[in-house]
Amino acid sequence: MKIENVSDLRVLVHTARGGTLTAAAHALGITPAAASATLKRVEAQLGARLFERSTRAMRLTPQGQTLLDYAVRAFELLDEGESQVTADRGGLVGTLRVASPSDLTRSTLLPWFDEFLALHAGVQLSLSVGDRPLDVMRDEVDVALRYGALADSRLVARPVAMTNPVLTASPDYLRRHGAPRVPQDLVQHNCLTFNRSGRRHRVWRFGLNGQWSEVRVNGNRSVDDASLAREWTVAGYGISLKSALDVREDVRQGRLVRLLPEWETEPYPLHALLPSGRFVPARVRAFVDFLAVKFEGLTAEA
Repeated sequence: MKIENVSDLRVLVHTARGGTLTAAAHALGITPAAASATLKRVEAQLGARLFERSTRAMRLTPQGQTLLDYAVRAFELLDEGESQVTADRGGLVGTLRVASPSDLTRSTLLPWFDEFLALHAGVQLSLSVGDRPLDVMRDEVDVALRYGALADSRLVARPVAMTNPVLTASPDYLRRHGAPRVPQDLVQHNCLTFNRSGRRHRVWRFGLNGQWSEVRVNGNRSVDDASLAREWTVAGYGISLKSALDVREDVRQGRLVRLLPEWETEPYPLHALLPSGRFVPARVRAFVDFLAVKFEGLTAEA
């Protein structure tokens, strides 16, 4: 059998979000008994168990997770379709849920968000800022901006900017400690390192004339927030290796000095990650296109 009433899937969605049928019932304005009956009906129609039940919580089965992913996207598309039909002049409408890195957001993206919202008055922004990886499929994100290589093959990735990490330090730090002349000099300096997925990134790679070498750096500060790493660098606490986009304005204003500019670093692309390639809301497509144009303008300036 097939699901007879698609709206029954809202019980699946809210149970997964709240962890219990009681939470789902409260969100939907029905009784827990009605929520339980609805879920049992859907499972009977599909001939599949969607949750593993316990006294404390309910966990999705693999079949339940698969159906949840499709159900969430289906309801989003229905909501957007209704909004587009009723919207004046056919403009973009709905909530745009974006996850973006901390430093890139503060140094570059904030005025761009303002500009996009001014262009599309029917769009609302829900922004999640941070450097810890999000599960784009589960965390209700329309588009996530991420640096570096991609690990999840389920996601659709569109490159929006190509950048490289650059070494920088403040003029005050350089007056007190001098500047490195070659990458190996970094072992004598206080290097501010970044934590990724709980691991400290302490090996920095540099290339010159096609030859690459690695330097194991150390320092008295490590952090998982890229914005704070930049602030420490500007304050003169050490040398950092960060995306050229993040430190662009600090270098321009003289708050930071570029070090070892003749040495290459590995490419550090910025991608816009989407949870699906088939059903992308118009507001999301428009936003990603908008970002691509903006980053292309930055590259042209450089």
